[in-house]
Amino acid sequence: MKTSLVLFTAAVALATAGCGGKASSEAAASTSAGPREIDITAGDTMKYSITAIEAKPGEDLKVVLTNIGTQPKEVMGHNWVLLKAGADAAAFDAAALNAKDTGYIPSALADEMIAHIDLLGPRKSGEVEFKAPAAPGDYTFLCTFPAHYQAGMRGTLTVK
Repeated sequence: MKTSLVLFTAAVALATAGCGGKASSEAAASTSAGPREIDITAGDTMKYSITAIEAKPGEDLKVVLTNIGTQPKEVMGHNWVLLKAGADAAAFDAAALNAKDTGYIPSALADEMIAHIDLLGPRKSGEVEFKAPAAPGDYTFLCTFPAHYQAGMRGTLTVK
């Protein structure tokens, strides 16, 4: 009987130690602080691992793009460009063809972007933090490396 009481007391002590205490509320606070992180990979197949992102208006977001491919940057580089509502993704991509010196980001159309991650070579990562647009709607993101958009390397951020 005495052994059962000791075991019961120990079990109660262990169970209550992690319940609602300071440690668990600190963990909750640390996970809610800062932007929500979205990890995207892209490789030699010219596809993003994520093509649909949902966000609340004005939500703080952090996109991390990792090029998991093996091809050299000059052959199979990847970037991530989020366009404003109403921007013509195909026209932006076409202009990017002539922007090799700026990582295939056409500086003349910079005002059409919300955020972007520069061109990455194999096994490299880049990130960008931004606020989701305040206006609900669909916002296109794409890779502007030549032929990647045409191959389907694009997606949509839906704000609702």
